[in-house]
Amino acid sequence: MSVNRVILVGHVGKDPEVKHLDGGVTVAKFSLATNEIYKDREGKTVTQTEWHDIVVWRGLADTVEKYVKSGKLLYIEGKLKTTSYDDKDGNKRYTTNVVCENFRFLGSNTSKEGSEAQALASGEPQNLDTNFTP
Repeated sequence: MSVNRVILVGHVGKDPEVKHLDGGVTVAKFSLATNEIYKDREGKTVTQTEWHDIVVWRGLADTVEKYVKSGKLLYIEGKLKTTSYDDKDGNKRYTTNVVCENFRFLGSNTSKEGSEAQALASGEPQNLDTNFTP
């Protein structure tokens, strides 16, 4: 048995790049920052930021296009996918992305638009008459 599962909570680094491919398929890409905070030997607080490349496909990518903006706090579930390519000098390079399968907006959001986005991102039935407060 094997498991390829990633769970991240972090802030969106910049607005997503969205492409609409042939056949109506949408793909969105954005970076997500996670922070680890700890005390060093001298007692100083150190923040170490890790950047993750997130890729979202199809219906979730449409939701990302509409609602995900730089600075938003997100909970992301997905899997790691590594691809390889040859650079301009012919050297093999590798890149690892998180392929997002589900995400949720975190933080306070009481707008009707936020409720709609939350329902779309989580696959929940939409009830746009109620406000979502995490």
